Amino acid sequence: MAHAHQVKRYRGIMDWLTTVDHKKIGILYLIGGGFFFLVGGFEALLIRIQLMFPEMGFIPAHTFNEFITMHGTTMIFFAAMPLIFAFMNAIVPLQIGARDVAFPFVNALGFWLFFLGGILLNASWLLGAVPDAGWTAYVPLSGPDYGSGGVNFYVLGLQIAGIGTLIGGINFLVTIINMRAPGMSFMRMPLFTWTAFITSALILFAFPAITVGLVLLMFDRLFGANFFDPAMGGNVVLWQHLFWIFGHPEVYILILPAFGIISEIVSTFASKRLFGYSSMVFATVLIGFLGFMVWAHHMFTTGLGPVANSLFSIATMLIAVPTGIKIFNWIFTLWGGHIRFTTASLFAMSFIPTFVMGGITGVMLAVAPADFQFHDTYFVVAHFHYVIVGGLMLGIFAGIFYWWPKMFGRMLDETLGKWFFWLFFIGFHLTFFIQHILGLQGMPRRVFTYMGGQGWDISNFISTIGAFFMTIGTIVFLINVVITSNKPKGAPADPWDGRTLEWTIPSPPPEYNFKQTPIVRGLDALWVEKSEGRTEMTPAEPVGSIHMPSASILPLIMSVGLFIAGFGFMYANNPFENTFLLFIFENYILAIGGVGITLVCMFLRSIYDDAGFHIEPEEQEEKGARV
Repeated sequence: MAHAHQVKRYRGIMDWLTTVDHKKIGILYLIGGGFFFLVGGFEALLIRIQLMFPEMGFIPAHTFNEFITMHGTTMIFFAAMPLIFAFMNAIVPLQIGARDVAFPFVNALGFWLFFLGGILLNASWLLGAVPDAGWTAYVPLSGPDYGSGGVNFYVLGLQIAGIGTLIGGINFLVTIINMRAPGMSFMRMPLFTWTAFITSALILFAFPAITVGLVLLMFDRLFGANFFDPAMGGNVVLWQHLFWIFGHPEVYILILPAFGIISEIVSTFASKRLFGYSSMVFATVLIGFLGFMVWAHHMFTTGLGPVANSLFSIATMLIAVPTGIKIFNWIFTLWGGHIRFTTASLFAMSFIPTFVMGGITGVMLAVAPADFQFHDTYFVVAHFHYVIVGGLMLGIFAGIFYWWPKMFGRMLDETLGKWFFWLFFIGFHLTFFIQHILGLQGMPRRVFTYMGGQGWDISNFISTIGAFFMTIGTIVFLINVVITSNKPKGAPADPWDGRTLEWTIPSPPPEYNFKQTPIVRGLDALWVEKSEGRTEMTPAEPVGSIHMPSASILPLIMSVGLFIAGFGFMYANNPFENTFLLFIFENYILAIGGVGITLVCMFLRSIYDDAGFHIEPEEQEEKGARV
């Protein structure tokens, strides 16, 4: 095997395009997810401006439908998911004492598939055919008869990104099962690692359902199949089942890692061990299990009948039990603790009451007869955003402020951080709390305008003002990031007096994470050592040569191949004036070529297997000094 100095090392942009290092991939996910978060947020702001006053003409009706569709799809699949994956990549291997994930090459492939899937979806803005069937893409709205050509971008973009998410989830399952440090039993794992583990299991079982749905819809749209056409023996409700069998576990795929982040931060900033650790673990497992049994509560109005409605009502309410356990455990952790009010802890503590409000409206929506009234009103919009923005995004921002020094070696400015917190938090509640009232007053969702004098005018105005507050808060955060990035790297290894393994190594961590794999002697491994007067972990191995995987450009090229194939399938049935273009598209040459690129890359990877390289002890010292 080659030694480190013989291995080709990339610098600059090539380093980022070829990296298989989990920490750099985590940063790429953060940048990619952050970019799509800004895109989706901008779309949301335009939606709110259109609804600020009655009978506004700011956006035409058709474009409004496109914004509604693209905002929801972008935020769920291309902002929230990758931001979660950013933390899973950057933190989980550090928390379990591993040098990398189980399959670094697959990890890089997962990122590039997500990113190019997102680019494919958003390319629809430039190519004049934007998805317009809502983020759930219900048929027949998204079918060949009613859906615009833009729905093809939705179908193919989500399929490409979904492959990336699925292989990412499998990778983390294998990593957490197989790569824990000596002594790191399952019941000693930090809560964030537990939530990442359960999330990965949910991804494994939930994503095949949406993949099947999207493939069937693609066959309907591109090849004239009839899976969702009732006139030909198909079934439109089948799409709803496939979508929500994925879509409801997806909510827990998003929120469980946020629960993990809150658990880490509440414990750290209360200077206390997390209350009821084992009950938190079992509650997480139970939420994951029950998450698969409630999908039809999105479908109470489709006429499944009283038995099905009752069963799904009860199952939905049952999820409140493990969630309530978590809420009380966080409160008991804070109770009597020595609480420090940093930006991260403010976000974490504001998460708790905000998420409870989202949960309470969720229980209201679980009552099938009540849901008949709430369904398709702004009450559902308010509930959903309280869970996803008030829950997930507050959790993600808490995690960003908490782990930023570990990821980048720099501390974010606390004063600007608190300005960001208050602007975003107040703006969020202004925007969405009042939408519950709008829903109860009967305002339907997905309407692009409304008549005045129905009692909705003031509420919509306040809601839009809240959206501006959130926008200003986000700008303050971006200013904070720019200012911080221009500072030298000076963050200490353990800036928050942390409790888990990631705080035992330098900030940012060296390429190999741990010079010597640590021995774990209890829950909150670093805290155990601190309580006995030690500042470092006891190593489980002598200093020696460290084996690392080599960088590779193949994941990017494989993803580009599928990206090209997506365009080939999409335009295969479209008439082109240019005869040459017609020949390329009509005969699926572009689609076959794109898939061919991916298959050739897979073939090359199987022939030239990566032997990796070794970092010798003297080079470790040198790298450590550089870090």
